[in-house]
Amino acid sequence: MKRSELFFSFLLVPLDFLMIVLAGMSAYYIRFSEFTTEIRPAIFNLPLGGYFKIVLFIALTWLVVFALSGLYNIKDARKLSKEIMRVILACSTGFVLIVVLIFFRRELFDSRFIVLAGWIIAIIYVSIGRILIRFIQRALFKYGIGVHKVILVGNSQTTENLMHYYSSARNSGFDIVKRLRNFDIETADDLAGFLKNHRNGGAGKKVDEIIQSDPNLSKTEILRLYDFADEYHLTFKYAADLLGTKVLKTEVAETAGIPIVEVKKTPLDGWGRIVKRLFDVVGSLLLIIALSPILLITAIMVKLDSHGPIFFSRRDDGEIVYRVGQGGKLFRYFKFRSMVPNMDGKRYTELADKNIRDDGPMVKIKDDPRVTRFGKFIRRWSIDELAELFLVLRGNMSLVGPRPHLPEEVAKYEHRHKKTLTIKPGMTGLAQISGRSDLTFEEEVKLDAYYIENWSLLLDLMVLLRTPLAVTRGRKAE
Repeated sequence: MKRSELFFSFLLVPLDFLMIVLAGMSAYYIRFSEFTTEIRPAIFNLPLGGYFKIVLFIALTWLVVFALSGLYNIKDARKLSKEIMRVILACSTGFVLIVVLIFFRRELFDSRFIVLAGWIIAIIYVSIGRILIRFIQRALFKYGIGVHKVILVGNSQTTENLMHYYSSARNSGFDIVKRLRNFDIETADDLAGFLKNHRNGGAGKKVDEIIQSDPNLSKTEILRLYDFADEYHLTFKYAADLLGTKVLKTEVAETAGIPIVEVKKTPLDGWGRIVKRLFDVVGSLLLIIALSPILLITAIMVKLDSHGPIFFSRRDDGEIVYRVGQGGKLFRYFKFRSMVPNMDGKRYTELADKNIRDDGPMVKIKDDPRVTRFGKFIRRWSIDELAELFLVLRGNMSLVGPRPHLPEEVAKYEHRHKKTLTIKPGMTGLAQISGRSDLTFEEEVKLDAYYIENWSLLLDLMVLLRTPLAVTRGRKAE
């Protein structure tokens, strides 16, 4: 761990404390400002001195919440967007604690405005503080401060990819000082001399870590490399082999004195599954209530725009429409009708040559002539899929997950594609916010596989918050 990283990680604690206190004080002064009191006069007395003591107590409590949320985990390198999402979640948890405290001690606060404003401002201030820290860290990279000096060992495409990334991404904080193609005894001796020269050249040139970037190195070379890193006090990292990339989540149990490793398909086992289901039920209910005017207007307009049912729920021959759900089980599917009735099957016949998704089993028609006038509008803004909220409430789908595909599409899946059937399909997902139908089928599968292996409630919230922005972007097939 670099000294600069330790310093900035330590600096986050007092910085967050300061930002939370400033947020509380900002909310106070906004509430008692002339502009606010003219709109809604303050009919309560809240002395500044007593309020400031309460803010200090809350700030200390929130720091504990931040720590439990992993915001001070110095070994957890994550993207800024994920860190901001974690800040939002932590501040929201702290807000809930305040609400609970107010419930039991009503004399604590007489202004709901201050509580709500403090929560929102705290999210903004804390996020700004962390963005500032990131900016300073990246600015110092230009002067070599905080940069990890790295040695790459390997002769594979993975090595070339890492070389290209570290050399092009100057803000990555990594600098390759040497690249080795293998690690035999002679190479180890040469590297030992190289390290001694670097250490004699000053602390700024000291090598920090060594990365085995070739999964195909021999076992002997890997063990020699690991022992070498241990001897010279270098951080050792390695690129996972093919099996390693497939078993990111494992659990070890002991049987007859033998460690047995179980490969976990997804965190959505056990409590994860319960939490996600509760989240889906509450979320779908709230969205149905909030969007009920849009749902009602859409149903009326579908009926007025063209002859036929409000929902698309049956095939051209009258058979029920099914989609493939969790574990390959079929469930009855419906959404708002956007096409002329009895035209669905033409995607496989007359319109087959207009399919823009020839990279996989899915069928998407550009400028689809089957779509009604109002259907173009609801497809463009994904309003036709809002009916899926009732499928989420019923338990067939989830708010976030892989898209539900047709049985005839799933029948064309290759073995690796069937991983997407591990969990319930979702209304939105990583593929939808990353490019919607502009992605290739293989890219969609990779994103879905990542989601399945790395699910968290925070990830679900991030996907849901980014979905409206994704909907506003154009795509090839509306």
